[in-house]
Formats: sequence, C-alpha cells, structure tokens
Amino acid sequence: MVFSIFVVFLFSYFLGSVPFGLLLARVAGLGDIRAIGSGNIGATNVLRTGNKKVAAATLLLDGAKGAVAVLIVGAFLPDLAAVAGLGALLGHLFPVWLKFKGGKGVATGIGVITALAWPVGLAMMGTWLVVAKLFRISSLAALVAVGFVPLNVWVFGRGDFVPLPLSLVLVVLIFYKHRENIRRLFTHTEPKIGASKNGASPSERS
Repeated sequence: MVFSIFVVFLFSYFLGSVPFGLLLARVAGLGDIRAIGSGNIGATNVLRTGNKKVAAATLLLDGAKGAVAVLIVGAFLPDLAAVAGLGALLGHLFPVWLKFKGGKGVATGIGVITALAWPVGLAMMGTWLVVAKLFRISSLAALVAVGFVPLNVWVFGRGDFVPLPLSLVLVVLIFYKHRENIRRLFTHTEPKIGASKNGASPSERS
C-alpha cells in the first residue's frame, strides 16, 4: 500500500507540475510569463498579456491536469484518489522544473475538487464567479471560493470523497501562496482582473 501511495503521488505530482501558462505563453509568442505582471504562471497573469484565448486555455488545462490525475487514479485505485489530488496540487504549486516556484493552485484545486466531488467543485466555481463579478479581483474571488471548501464538503455530505484533511490542506496551501495578495488586499493595492502587463508593480510579483 505504501508503494502504491508513493507511485500515485509521483504520477500526480509530475502531471500537476506541467506549467501550461509558461508553455502556452511561449508558444503564442508572449515571452516569459514570469517577467510579466505579477510573474505568476497562472491564467490571471497570462490574461495581463491581453491574450484572452491563451489565458482561457491556461485556465482549462491547469484545471484539467488536477481532474485528470484524480480520475485516472480513481478508476484503478479509488481509495487513493485524494492522494492523487494532493499530488497534482503540490506539483502545480511547487514544480521541480521551475525551482519549486509554481502557480497559486486555484484552477488546479478546482479541477481536483470537481473530480472528487462535483457539487463542491461547482460551488467553488460559482463562488469564484460571483465574487469576481462583484469585485473584479481574482485573488479575492479565489480566497473566498477556496475558504468555503470545507464547509461545502460538509453541506453536500461529500466527506467520503473529499477527506477533511485534504480540504484543509488545500485551503492552507492556496492561502499560503496568496500571502502577498492578502497583504495587498488589506492595503487596497491588489490589481483587478484584466489589468495590463504594466498594471502590476514589481512589488506585486509573488
């Protein structure tokens, strides 16, 4: 069993570590996304290049890699689906290829949770959309959506599919990766969705 957990974790980690934002931006001729805006490799920062199609593709692929890891493992080893989800999330957050400096995990986290328990995943997406629509701040929408995951797991009775430890780890990791965003939210300096690549100062690169 220990060996199975190790193999599942490694498979999911390396799948999650594929930096789609970085790769797609380069293929599209947008340069190194790490030198633009916040310096993050996620869809929100890709959007700062002005290329909505690449940003949308990044969002979908970052979410898909989390979901695919869970679905593949879940098809053969259902008891280890949550391990696959954690591995994929950690791969995205701390990819070995980028010296462990990855994305912030929201899209991948949504993919993982949706594959494990679709009602909770839909609740995450719905919460993100509502908050983003109201405040036009991606990080705020992400933090609210992620913060409600443990509660939504309980509300929808999906604790068997999304173990409480996994949901809490997801919250802690994503909040940790958003620590600079949280600081800027408190100081009212967080850029809004769609800000140009010149719209984020060097101090915002986290």
